[in-house]
Amino acid sequence: MRRYFPAAAWPRGLKLISALGTLILLAGGFFAYRAAPAVAGFTHAFGVGVAFVFPAILLVSLLFVVTGYAIGGNDLYVRRLLFSTRIPLDGLSRLWHEPAACKGSLRAFGNGGLYSFTGLFWSKALGRHRLFATDLTCSVVLVMPRRTVVITPAEPQVFIDYVHRSFPAAHAEPAEHGR
Repeated sequence: MRRYFPAAAWPRGLKLISALGTLILLAGGFFAYRAAPAVAGFTHAFGVGVAFVFPAILLVSLLFVVTGYAIGGNDLYVRRLLFSTRIPLDGLSRLWHEPAACKGSLRAFGNGGLYSFTGLFWSKALGRHRLFATDLTCSVVLVMPRRTVVITPAEPQVFIDYVHRSFPAAHAEPAEHGR
């Protein structure tokens, strides 16, 4: 049985980035389609193909939106729109709520705000880490031997308390002592 934790509500910034990004990508697709040559052939097919890249970016970003998290057995499941990403919690050593966990993070690969913040990031404080987030002020850092993961449950302390009960060897640190 899995225990479900909803993702934190979208903050104003994520809503704004997502709305503007959606408008820009839809407009880009529309204008690229309109600019495609009307004469059938390679250039028309290429132009139409380029036009469909914009809505494809939207669709992929929407599919990867973070809707919540679940703990089942020794795994964390990041719930997406149509699927879940499984993250083994074997060797979980520390976890804490850190509202500033992502401050100064650089995106190596991923999505920086179109419906969520997800992907592979790097920061001085955390090193390389995977991020599955909505509201970064609700960040919970989970440290395993070979990876660090940052998530944003709606109620960080409730999540931490549950995980600490499920993994008693993991050290749950107060937010101000997390680093």
